[in-house]
Amino acid sequence: MARLELAGVFPALVTPFSADGKEVDYEALEKLLDAQIAGGVAGVVPIGTTGESPTLTAEEREKIIAMCVEKCAGKCLVIAGTGSNNTEGTVAATKKAKEAGVDAVLIVNPYYSKPSQEGLFQHVKAVNEVGVPIVLYNIPGRTGIALTAATVARMYKELDNVCAIKEATGSLDMASEIRSLCDITVLSGDDSLTLPLMSVGGKGVVSVLSNLAPEKVVSMVKAAADGDFAGAAKQHIELFPVFKGMFCETNPVPCKYAMSLAGMCDASVRLPLAPLAAESKAKVEAMCEAAGLASSPNGAKKAKQ
Repeated sequence: MARLELAGVFPALVTPFSADGKEVDYEALEKLLDAQIAGGVAGVVPIGTTGESPTLTAEEREKIIAMCVEKCAGKCLVIAGTGSNNTEGTVAATKKAKEAGVDAVLIVNPYYSKPSQEGLFQHVKAVNEVGVPIVLYNIPGRTGIALTAATVARMYKELDNVCAIKEATGSLDMASEIRSLCDITVLSGDDSLTLPLMSVGGKGVVSVLSNLAPEKVVSMVKAAADGDFAGAAKQHIELFPVFKGMFCETNPVPCKYAMSLAGMCDASVRLPLAPLAAESKAKVEAMCEAAGLASSPNGAKKAKQ
């Protein structure tokens, strides 16, 4: 059976909330999906880190996934986050996502419990039995545990639904080692490392900035994919301050604030995440205005084209 091939830009979707954070703003989510599709993304990734998955209810997760599948049908892929630190729960969530019609699932390393490499393998093996394409998600800064390149290669070679990895260790050496051991598709998990990673065989990015500016991220990735690394590098340098600025505080807090400046959604997040500090707000405002992505609160709150 041929594995699902992934390449291009896959926005790690924020989950828009009402101003008090109590309700998902499905109208804003629908508009966000429209903007991503119009921007030329290859797929969307709901219910991940950027989507504040730990604070969503099961009902909210299912409704968000269903909306993404409906809106994106025939236009782009849907890769739904279904991972957790509970294997049985991850399998159950993956089954529901498969029934909803997703194209693939994103499986984060089990956090907090810090399993061995064998435990990580057995966790993904259980998900593999569901029969839906799997994108591994290696983000030790969040989970406290990292897949080794050898384990990634073992998963790819022994589990037929494992098709890609979102590599968010921040290490180009890790991406290079993975590519030296197997042919798994590697997607950057950090906007600022997308271009460097593509130079060693990466195929694209699961992007935070794409929420705000899909066309810009798509343009950079397309240039690199077409072999125009000089053009891609120019765009990378122009966007680099924004790539880094989106992490001046914990993701997705800065991104949501930037999106609020552009009139895309409210900046609200759910506890234990807190609103952006005043100093960080000033940084986000300045970098977005400098990059032509959104105006300051005193200007017209509309994204510049």
